Amino acid sequence: MELKSLIDQPSKLPTIPKVAQQLIASFSSDDSSITEIASQLTADPALSAKLLRLANSAYFHVSRTIGTVDSALQMLGFVMVRNLVLGNGMAAAFKNIPGVDLKQFWRYNLYTASAARWLAHRADVNSDMVFTLGLMHGIGQLQMHAGMPQAMLALDKQMSVLDAQRAQLEKQTLGFHYGEVSAELARIWNFPQPLIAALRNIAQPLSAAEFSEPAAWVHLGAWRARCEVLSLSDEEQLASYPQDVAKRLQVDADWVNALSAQTPGGELFLMPPLPELTEGLEAMFE
Repeated sequence: MELKSLIDQPSKLPTIPKVAQQLIASFSSDDSSITEIASQLTADPALSAKLLRLANSAYFHVSRTIGTVDSALQMLGFVMVRNLVLGNGMAAAFKNIPGVDLKQFWRYNLYTASAARWLAHRADVNSDMVFTLGLMHGIGQLQMHAGMPQAMLALDKQMSVLDAQRAQLEKQTLGFHYGEVSAELARIWNFPQPLIAALRNIAQPLSAAEFSEPAAWVHLGAWRARCEVLSLSDEEQLASYPQDVAKRLQVDADWVNALSAQTPGGELFLMPPLPELTEGLEAMFE
């Protein structure tokens, strides 16, 4: 199946909630007011309750209880609220995907988003955009499993969907990989072009015609998430570390979380454990 054929299946394309679609439209609009967005969120009681649960989670270290959507928007900021709603909307759009452990998959995406955001923040890059990319970067896998289950089953027997070499295997076998599918879904959902381009290149950021630093940070965050979710040993972490990408980002080529505490000055670059870094955000995907 060609990429165009996979996407041109309206009955198999995921549908995200209306409020999520309205928030996506805000990427390209300077006219969206907090009052308008709060009104849209409040109109969905279930989503509002989940947003407040997330706002009060350990992730944000709030010193007081956030009791209203307006307060959540003021405290978290519009962009982070949009990320939380998008994450919840994507999880709702993909249910019972054959061949995919969804609990593990969303944990991996959340870990990727949070690790990449932590790294990008220290590099003075748009960390909220990086978080969005991290949440979305793997959804092409879900669309591929939903739209071409037999072909994906054959690939799954060869390699895990979370393997670092998975994109290369898909490209060799199918002619396209999950990152390109993620980008096409983003295009259909009217995401802005820079995010679409970055999604297409996260799996192989150094092969892009134009280098995207946010895509590269997500690539590095995905490595860190993979180490955690797949319980890789120190040796496996080192062997799979994307040194070329790290070098392009001017990150120490020898840096891995398992060894950073032993590196001179490493205590300043020691990423918190991912379960701690994401504490409370798991509710986004419930």
